[in-house]
Amino acid sequence: MKNLLRAAQLLASDLASTIAFLVVLLATHDLMLAVAIGIGLGAAQIGWFLARRKPIDTMQWLSIGLVVASGVATLLTSDPRFVMLKPSVVYCVAGAFMLRPGWMNRYLPTIAIELIPDVVYAFGFAWAGLMFASAALNLVLAMLLDPLTWSASIAAWGIASKVVLFLAQYATMRAIGVRRGRATSPTTLSNNPIDGPPSPA
Repeated sequence: MKNLLRAAQLLASDLASTIAFLVVLLATHDLMLAVAIGIGLGAAQIGWFLARRKPIDTMQWLSIGLVVASGVATLLTSDPRFVMLKPSVVYCVAGAFMLRPGWMNRYLPTIAIELIPDVVYAFGFAWAGLMFASAALNLVLAMLLDPLTWSASIAAWGIASKVVLFLAQYATMRAIGVRRGRATSPTTLSNNPIDGPPSPA
């Protein structure tokens, strides 16, 4: 469970500025305020990591950078489509990144990588597929809906789809990992529980 919680914390950190934007927009119905807070949080995250000399992961740079860039464009033009189309860009880039073998290792305990590398590899592609599907869906919704309806719809889809895949991966990896661990070395498995797939964009 500890590794599962760590994976969830890493994911929340990667997407904090995007989540903040959607939450503020849904709560206040004020697009410009939501954009400003998203930009501010993104800049604060970068500053915090740099001040503490912590490494900034690719997914963090991607999410924060696009929030800032699209947010500034929206503030300058008063056109919400810059922000509304941003998730499609994030999803496409994230999907391309997730086609790279090993991207998931940051979120997993060592024992999972050792016992079930084929399962990890397969779920890496499953996440990439979800990202590309989400990019296409967001593009359609951004063209058809007003900003508030869009934000509610894309937030619901983003949370639900990722939670479902996250839990499916966790259950699958745990079941296969436990079975393989018992077949190879029960003591190793008991000392290194498999606990925690990721989820990124």
